[in-house]
Amino acid sequence: MPQLVINNQMLASEFFEDALLLGIQCPVKAHRFVWQINRSFGYAFAYQQEAEIQVKVLNRTYLYPVYQCAEPNMELVHLLYVNENDGKHLLPELKHIDFLWLLKGLPPHNRFHILLMQELRKLDQVQLVLELTNEKIKNKEHLIF
Repeated sequence: MPQLVINNQMLASEFFEDALLLGIQCPVKAHRFVWQINRSFGYAFAYQQEAEIQVKVLNRTYLYPVYQCAEPNMELVHLLYVNENDGKHLLPELKHIDFLWLLKGLPPHNRFHILLMQELRKLDQVQLVLELTNEKIKNKEHLIF
């Protein structure tokens, strides 16, 4: 009987077709950062326990919290990932990034993310906000749940 194999690269490619990823450097606890975003921007990010990312390294499992917020009357969904847990990074190639903000369902040529980046830079404790291109991300499949 043939074995079915999941093609993670194809899955990641499809997942990121209508998505844009921002990297944020902000050395505060996740709950504090999420509270600040919700308060400043009027979002309702909520912790998604069922979407928590699990990465196994050797004999240990690392859990990375995910927060989600959907835009009313739009297909746009915001996902906020915590990139570090006990010294291990969800995306090891981005060790200087504390949070990853994924905008899923963003229409092509939409400039919303530029305004979002500008406003994020104004927040207290935010040191860096940058757009991450697919070429810079080696472990895209870690962001898919």
